[in-house]
Amino acid sequence: MISLPFPPSSLSGHAKGHWHGKAAVTAKWRAWAKAAALAAKVQAPATGDILVRVKFTPPDRRGDRVNFPNRMKPIFDGLADALKVNDSRFLPSFEFAAPEKPGRIEIEILP
Repeated sequence: MISLPFPPSSLSGHAKGHWHGKAAVTAKWRAWAKAAALAAKVQAPATGDILVRVKFTPPDRRGDRVNFPNRMKPIFDGLADALKVNDSRFLPSFEFAAPEKPGRIEIEILP
């Protein structure tokens, strides 16, 4: 199980702002996800789909469930870096919990 803070809206593909500023935030989250996956010693199957369960626990009621998965791209990239796989193998499923401060995401790589 990997737990990370709730990803900010700036990771959404539709977020406004200059690409250079977004690149720094994206790189930071990618690195955090990679480090968390390495620390958790996550393993992936050698072939086939990699089932990834993501549970979103937002910090408040702002935002919406439709856009939360859009924030995951740099996190999936970091997981792929740690697992040394192409992220096209990921088959994600998403769960949504009631808001709880400070908010978090929990990621599980399923066998």
